[in-house]
Amino acid sequence: MKQRLSSKKKAALAGFTMPVLMLMAGYAAQARADSVTQEGNAYLQMMNEMGGNPADFNIDDGKKLWSEKAGPKHASLEQCDLGLGPGVVKGAYAQLPRYFADTGRVQDLESRLVTCMETLQGLTPMQADKDHFAKEGGNASPLENIAMYVAHESDGMKIAIPQGTPQERLAYENGKKLFFYRAGPFSFSCAACHSESGKRIKISALPNLTNAEAAGSYATWPAYPNSQGVARTLEWRMLACERQQRWPAPKFTSNAVMDLIEYMGVNSNGATLHTPTFKR
Repeated sequence: MKQRLSSKKKAALAGFTMPVLMLMAGYAAQARADSVTQEGNAYLQMMNEMGGNPADFNIDDGKKLWSEKAGPKHASLEQCDLGLGPGVVKGAYAQLPRYFADTGRVQDLESRLVTCMETLQGLTPMQADKDHFAKEGGNASPLENIAMYVAHESDGMKIAIPQGTPQERLAYENGKKLFFYRAGPFSFSCAACHSESGKRIKISALPNLTNAEAAGSYATWPAYPNSQGVARTLEWRMLACERQQRWPAPKFTSNAVMDLIEYMGVNSNGATLHTPTFKR
């Protein structure tokens, strides 16, 4: 009888001990992952503070392309209206996306550059956005280089994306709906990863893009992701996210992409732009 009771006590003790050990192991694994994430963030912070970003070369190339005459009209982009008047580059990116009456659309930087290439330089839509994204590890496209230059001209400025027109407010609301919309084979949404604070995938922290925390991500694009080996713009980041969600790839400069950028950008209003930065 005593032997049977002893066995029962041992079984009960084992039944209690195993979950505790598993819980402790889980906490230890979590602590290790948190430590690695913190180390990775500290490394990126150090890189950004040191300066010398490879994207600086893209900015220089983009500045040359901005004033270079091209296309059937043999014209430069120096009179491109990015929202602050023809030819005004300083501070323009900090206020994009925005509504443009000449196209009847809310446009981000790349979309507006394509419009200027068509109207000022005489390029066709297909010519203007040809090879808009560089291949991984390849050279940035001319469009990406120009975008890097224009964005850098707003470095250190406050984000102030307007919401003064019905079109801009509608873009924000549509972006919000799309952000929370579940689709694809895994019923994924942007919000699945980016609607709560303190989440992480592998060692990468996932910013909450539904509130002011969005600025920590939005305000640091365009960037140079080390994993890509080439400068990237925010629009590329949107398409990459949707690919990871297993969604059909949206068309370059589509309204869906504009609306998502509008939603995150407005949530980041008031933050200071820092571009280009290093990313994972």
